[in-house]
Amino acid sequence: MKKQVCSIAILLLLPVVTARCQSSSVPGAEWMRLLSPEQAGWPPKKLEEIHSYVEEIGSTSAMIVQHGVVVAAWGDVAHRSNLHSCRKSLLSALIGIAVAEGKIHPEDTLDQLGIDDKKPSLTEEEKQAKVRYLLEARSGVYHPTVYETKGMEEQKPPRGSHAPGSFWYYNNWDFNALGYIYEQATGARIFDAFYGEIAQPIGMQDFRPRDGQYINGSDTRFPAYVFNMSARDFARFGLLYLRHGNWNGVQVIPEDWVAASTRPYSDTESGGYGYLWWTGDSASGARPEIAFPSGSFWAEGHLGQYAVVVPSLDLVVVNRVDGDETKRTVDKREMAHLVRMVVEAAPKQ
Repeated sequence: MKKQVCSIAILLLLPVVTARCQSSSVPGAEWMRLLSPEQAGWPPKKLEEIHSYVEEIGSTSAMIVQHGVVVAAWGDVAHRSNLHSCRKSLLSALIGIAVAEGKIHPEDTLDQLGIDDKKPSLTEEEKQAKVRYLLEARSGVYHPTVYETKGMEEQKPPRGSHAPGSFWYYNNWDFNALGYIYEQATGARIFDAFYGEIAQPIGMQDFRPRDGQYINGSDTRFPAYVFNMSARDFARFGLLYLRHGNWNGVQVIPEDWVAASTRPYSDTESGGYGYLWWTGDSASGARPEIAFPSGSFWAEGHLGQYAVVVPSLDLVVVNRVDGDETKRTVDKREMAHLVRMVVEAAPKQ
């Protein structure tokens, strides 16, 4: 781990508590940290093994949160860096709020919304894609877009090869177009809206609207919306979803939207895919190639950005890799192994 923080520095960032918190707990102005994870049922040896693995795979920061309290944290958890594709799960939350307010209707088609793109323009069939299909990454629109990895570009199906709603492909055109749809429907910039609607209500300590930026391209009208965020703020976002969108009695994101977003509509190698969230369970019931805990869901981004939520253990596991600090990456198999190590160490009561 390139950016090390000693245990004393971490404790300054994460004030210590000795009491075991109730499952409804959320942090206040500062995260609270257990003085003795061992007394709460976490074996010290297993936590040491987890720490060693975090360093081995090249994470620049990581956090384990159970019952709303930090069990362990490594690296500079206040440092803001690119969330990459985790940005999509943040947008999903904003869209859920806009749906509840009647500003976005998931069954609307691109045609009804007047959505088109630069030449080669969308076909009439592509314009029949619904907002819901974009949320599920099943639009069937394979128009050129921006902010794709090499792998995404290589795997993109040909234009017109799949009807809207019929095929899952992790498609940045869908995700970027959703950002445009959100801003047109609400009249708000994504980063300003996230700050006011989510970051402030849940007490994010580091994020500000200026920590977001748009990435434009010559082939498309729809920019990517890139978030820089700290590990400790990202953990709050994961905890918000663990709490069904409720934060200390305030329903920040509609509970039914959280449930709809984190259930699978498609199968993937690691389970399934919801509304811009990955799921440990598949849509068909098939056994995934890369196993995460049953019922889990997560935000995932390039290089190894993860916030994994395990409801059965009231648990959030965050992993960050800052590409400006290291050339290492944490792949999905490594993250699944890290989560399994945490689950095996976690007290089950």
